[in-house]
Amino acid sequence: MADQDSPLPTVHDFATWEPVLRLLRDSGAKEQASPSIRVAGRIGRQGWSLPLRRQLPPPGRAAQVEDMRDEIEAVERVHHALADAGVDDVSFTAEISPAGKTVLRLLGPSPAVEPGIGTPHPGALILVEGAVPQPWRCLPDPVPGAVPAPSADPALLERTLRERLPDAIGATEAEIAAAETRLGVTLPEELKVLYRVTRSRSEDWGDDYEAAERACMAVGCELFALDDLYIADASSRHCLWEFAAKEAVVTPPDAAVQGLVGSPGWIAFGDNGDGDRLAVDLTPGPRGHAGQVIILSHEENIGACLVADSLTDLVMNRRSKRRGGAGGDRPPAVAHVNIRRLPSVEVAAHPGLEVLSIGVWDAEPLSLAPVTELPRLRTLAAYPGTLADPLEIAELTTLEYLELGPEEWRALLDAGAVPRSLSAAAIMVNGNQDPLPIVAIANEILALWDRPQIIQTVLEGNLGLML
Repeated sequence: MADQDSPLPTVHDFATWEPVLRLLRDSGAKEQASPSIRVAGRIGRQGWSLPLRRQLPPPGRAAQVEDMRDEIEAVERVHHALADAGVDDVSFTAEISPAGKTVLRLLGPSPAVEPGIGTPHPGALILVEGAVPQPWRCLPDPVPGAVPAPSADPALLERTLRERLPDAIGATEAEIAAAETRLGVTLPEELKVLYRVTRSRSEDWGDDYEAAERACMAVGCELFALDDLYIADASSRHCLWEFAAKEAVVTPPDAAVQGLVGSPGWIAFGDNGDGDRLAVDLTPGPRGHAGQVIILSHEENIGACLVADSLTDLVMNRRSKRRGGAGGDRPPAVAHVNIRRLPSVEVAAHPGLEVLSIGVWDAEPLSLAPVTELPRLRTLAAYPGTLADPLEIAELTTLEYLELGPEEWRALLDAGAVPRSLSAAAIMVNGNQDPLPIVAIANEILALWDRPQIIQTVLEGNLGLML
């Protein structure tokens, strides 16, 4: 334990990293033939990714926290230092000699770089301050003829809820008005009725967990307190550029729900118990009803599904049997060309194409010529080695996001052909490549937009001989 009078190690102290580095050295020594051991990883305040060979538990016993005790304690040491420094995430690479001499390089963070997912390599590079992907900028289309469903019955709703929740404490009109002011929207009558019966505050139930459970059963979901209602707009549905740029907003003409990321007319009021949010929809699709109940899956980045045509239907357990629009025969806005999906770029090309993802490919590299004139193409992601001529990318003048392998980026950088229309970019890394060359390329791309660089901090120390 550290002396109480001495300062705790900081994120830039070699001592902070020693336990993690020893674990990585001991784990990697058997796998690397060279005398020196190279290791890399990422540690964030919400999780970590370290290439450790963990011991399997004894036969017949599941893995337990105790089996990872050394790893958890080593990572917690770094976590505390990150928290003290106000840093969310940092990746690193280190070279460890047989005698224990170690050169540790901390990579970042940079406010212009999103964290990588399960990798020490940088995530998406934000080239324009505050930029968000196109689907996150989409607002709902107006549906002037949208009206509540015939099943919406505030009187029946109130009567049913009062029968089920006779002891509930309801919200006052002043509390409902305050919620409307906070949200900036007028609550639909059914939602007002719901909260007039129960304001759903946990302190109203105290330790009566059965009362809370009865409230869930009465309404059909885990109801938020009136004070916790929120607008499920696009900003409430955070998603990394790496994934968000590959989505597309599509609302077929026969859809009940608009295919949005979020909407200023989606009022989230509950949870299904699995992390999926229920909302009242005031901006329905062409075939929807104002005030219908939708669900936003926590496993999806975009869109919502219809649950009930009205809050009355939800409470009465009359779930909607309508499904989302099929989209007719329109070609998809997002196309995947790979060994299992579309067989060519030509097949993917059409005027409405927004996203082209080229994945694992076992034939001749592909030309981008069929998509160079497409007016809406904004995202291109190409697996390393799949492009016949990366310089064709210079002809794609509408791109806002580009994801390529290191060699393809090298070709664009050397030719001065990086599209200036980009708002974000990413380097797609195949396998466990050394992070340092990838960081160097990332910094070259960032420099074209005068964005903050990924700073390298070099720390040296000695881990001693491996026992």
